[in-house]
Amino acid sequence: MDRDWMVLLGQQNQLAKVLDTNRRTRQFGLTLTEQDAGLLLKERTKALREQRRVEFGEGIIPKIIDEFCDSSFIDQENYVETLIRLQEIFYLYKNEMQDEISDEELLHFMGEQFEDTCFGDLDYLEGTCLNIFSQAIRAGYRGYKASRGCGEYGNFDEVNRWDYELYLEALKNLY
Repeated sequence: MDRDWMVLLGQQNQLAKVLDTNRRTRQFGLTLTEQDAGLLLKERTKALREQRRVEFGEGIIPKIIDEFCDSSFIDQENYVETLIRLQEIFYLYKNEMQDEISDEELLHFMGEQFEDTCFGDLDYLEGTCLNIFSQAIRAGYRGYKASRGCGEYGNFDEVNRWDYELYLEALKNLY
């Protein structure tokens, strides 16, 4: 009976910490209800079980919220679903990178790619950006430590990106 009480208290503390993120996210038009927070914690447990991970303390959800709440690709309609998917991706790639990268470094990398490279596409974030980066990490790349995970993807990106300035120059030459 004591053990059940302790688990319940831990869940209530985690729920309160997730709901506390509303103070920061409200300015971006994003809020979680108690039901939303409960769903996030339930999905967290599921993701941890699937990835065979254990997490202590407040968990990664508040950190994910802090990293992504100002994204131009997240709105109230897709907020909860996006958070669920981001935590699944986070745990998957913590494993893929063999825990060589800190939570903060991985979140910074994910946030930057989500906003600047993937333009909100979670499939591209997971299947391309993080896949390429995790291969580099497993191969021994450690350059991300100095930048804390920021500005790293350009070192590995295999896709030629649109160059707006070059496009304008080509248009001017045509006309």
